[in-house]
Amino acid sequence: MVQSKHFKYIVLTLLFLGWCLGNLDRFVINYAIVGITQDLGLSASAQGIILSSFFLGYAIMQIPGGALADRFGYRKVILVSLFSWSIFTILTGSAWSLFSLIFVRFLFGIGEGSFFPSGSKAIATNFPINQRSGAMSIMLASAAIMGVVTPILTGQALVTIGWRNLFYIIGAVGILITALMFFLLKEPAKPALATSGSGQQPKTSLKAVLKTPMIWNLFISYFSIYAVNWGLQSWMPTYMVNVRGLDMTQMGLLAAIPAMVSIFTMILSGYVLDRIPAGKDRIIASVFGVLVALFLYLMGSAGSITTFITYMTIVTAMAGFISTLIISKSLKTMPESVVATANGFINTGAQLAGFLTPMLIGFLVQASGGSYATAFIMLIAFALICSITLMFSRRSNPDQDNTTTEVQAKAV
Repeated sequence: MVQSKHFKYIVLTLLFLGWCLGNLDRFVINYAIVGITQDLGLSASAQGIILSSFFLGYAIMQIPGGALADRFGYRKVILVSLFSWSIFTILTGSAWSLFSLIFVRFLFGIGEGSFFPSGSKAIATNFPINQRSGAMSIMLASAAIMGVVTPILTGQALVTIGWRNLFYIIGAVGILITALMFFLLKEPAKPALATSGSGQQPKTSLKAVLKTPMIWNLFISYFSIYAVNWGLQSWMPTYMVNVRGLDMTQMGLLAAIPAMVSIFTMILSGYVLDRIPAGKDRIIASVFGVLVALFLYLMGSAGSITTFITYMTIVTAMAGFISTLIISKSLKTMPESVVATANGFINTGAQLAGFLTPMLIGFLVQASGGSYATAFIMLIAFALICSITLMFSRRSNPDQDNTTTEVQAKAV
């Protein structure tokens, strides 16, 4: 089936819109949690468990979601994912206790968990190899954009309409976007090259993915850099209010600055990565990992809120480059028939980090009497692990890369 040359941009626009909603749904809890803990009378450790519960369900669904997209196509999986997480967003606003909130957030993670690997499949299906980092960076930039929108939106909305009504409204918007996806998101027919002799789609092999050493390197790297990302995303709002003495409106405006800068750096990173020779990209990203560790240290010891936000902006920008490199590398090196499974596995590492890091920070803060010093030390260690892992990450199977290139060139 021959698609219009503009079809891929329609797909990317829809993925971007859907992932904007996904990131809004996830980020809003980091700001609403201040009011939630007050209303429900929760401790710092309980707050950490709430923030982490989403990521447990999300991590569990990464590999199955990728396998489903490889087997049944990305369109069906994206529609089910988007609709289900919108329903659980609405149910978040109806939570009445710690247990109900943890349970709903876990199911929310299950619902959303299929979107990213199936979105990766959509990019690999519709974009040539030399455009995939750029396409992925645009999809990932939705997180940076929501990082700007969310604190500004929630800082006011939480005061005026309350956290429950905010979740109801966001869930309703998600249902509307699901309807839009249903009518506009299409999937090209499978080429004959991708079928076996029986006329059926070849089975996805998770075992084959796990036998690729580079995939494990990317898994560990993504776990580590997302430990930094989600540690900052989940706890910096609380840190800025409780430690730096900001009110909710001030916090929302200042927290938007790093995200605003990262919108441009994220898109730029995709453009650059599509033009950097293989091998040099991982070296640059490894150096960035060391710099992330350095600026995290400077964040923790910053004497003013101005220097704190400056260092946080640098960390966010460099971490965005590293994230784009990691998640787009498999799009360029793995066969299209298993690319969703591969990215689902890699993204499992990131979501395990999202599950563990907020909870660990909660326990560390509570155990240290409200100090965040040990939390910053933990994030610095993760940044260094990411750097080391990337330095030793190599494209271990160039024959596979050549084969992938040939197959996809014929399929375009």
